[in-house]
Amino acid sequence: MAKHNAVSPLLQKSTRPSFLKREGTRTVIASLVSIAIGMALGSVIIVLVAALNDSITMKSAWEGVRLVFFGIFSTGRNALGGLTFGFNAVSIGDMLFRATPLILTGLSVAVAFKTGLFNIGAPGQFLMGTAATLYVALSIPSEKVPAALIWLLAFLAGAVAGALWGSIPGLLKSLLNINEVIACIMTNWIAANLVTWFFDAHNELKNAAESGKIGYVCKTSSNGVVTSKLFLDKIFPGSQVNGGILIAILIAVLVYIFMTKTTFGFELKTVGSNRYAAKYAGINDKRDIVISMAIAGALAGCAAALYYLSGNTEFYWSTYQTLPAVGFNGIPVALLAANNPLAVIFSGVFMSMLNISGLQIKNLTTYNEYLTDIIIAIIVYLSAFSLMIRMLISGQLKLFHKKQKTPPQAASPPDPADEESGKEASA
Repeated sequence: MAKHNAVSPLLQKSTRPSFLKREGTRTVIASLVSIAIGMALGSVIIVLVAALNDSITMKSAWEGVRLVFFGIFSTGRNALGGLTFGFNAVSIGDMLFRATPLILTGLSVAVAFKTGLFNIGAPGQFLMGTAATLYVALSIPSEKVPAALIWLLAFLAGAVAGALWGSIPGLLKSLLNINEVIACIMTNWIAANLVTWFFDAHNELKNAAESGKIGYVCKTSSNGVVTSKLFLDKIFPGSQVNGGILIAILIAVLVYIFMTKTTFGFELKTVGSNRYAAKYAGINDKRDIVISMAIAGALAGCAAALYYLSGNTEFYWSTYQTLPAVGFNGIPVALLAANNPLAVIFSGVFMSMLNISGLQIKNLTTYNEYLTDIIIAIIVYLSAFSLMIRMLISGQLKLFHKKQKTPPQAASPPDPADEESGKEASA
């Protein structure tokens, strides 16, 4: 009996999948491979541009490559004109500030993906969250109501506005089976025009104090409503960073717990895997689709709230000409993270880091910042092949198959029983 107990743990351990065969490990490796290939191809493009352009030297090309990888740590140039690197508090702090809305819009897309929906409506949800947040933050006088309470009300208003706007494509999908992509595209432009009309009708919200400012809404700091720095300004002095990044990380952790540790989160993923099987199992698939899109919209609204409640950002209200890029940028963030809420934190920070590197390339070299957009596009394209990369890692897919020649089988001697039966049949 003692011998059996000593052997059984070893048997149990041997039945576990190896490190490379675990789904989480393969997903992380696939994302890292996509990033590595994207960065490498981006570096090749930088060198090719220098080779085809006489005005760009190979020294500038090498500097561009270094800035792609380490631009976040660039501190400028020394007296001799060479690039210098070190701890750049401003760049790192700005990276975290820019990552805050990316993390939340990435979560917005990831939650919808988990339910089998493609939320391309994050820009519209972001805009509606922006309008609600700014209206509440600027309309309630801070002389009568504490600024902290106004901040909380404005944040909740942004989340609710985004949730209500996100539920519209969910309702159309669940009740009328209208494709959510088409519905989201329509609601994006409806939101853009609604927000433009809204700020056109509220002149008291426009920034008229600064000369030359036309079409801008006041900063929330004009009413004393600003997101707390939470001592991050001591670590990254001179940057735009505030406590919003910590709130975004907390929301991502809560979304992960909700999606993986709760019954309702399991229901949402079941609907995403097979809506009809979920319905057969007793799950209200129509309700879950609407709630999933509402949650996705709320997250996009939170992204807008945290971005504009920082107190140092202005909203340009003539939005009918374009849609906020941060809403669409949530899609590559979610793809790179394989829709994992915790991985969205790192992919959002990485995308923000590339944006900062693009600015450094623009300021310190003859290249422009769009090189990093090319790198992001390559990484996103490769993320679409993440399943193939995971299969290659696990050995389930092989690029080259060798044809093995099967040796001819030797003829087996006749069975004596068959010979006897044949004789009896002939007789």
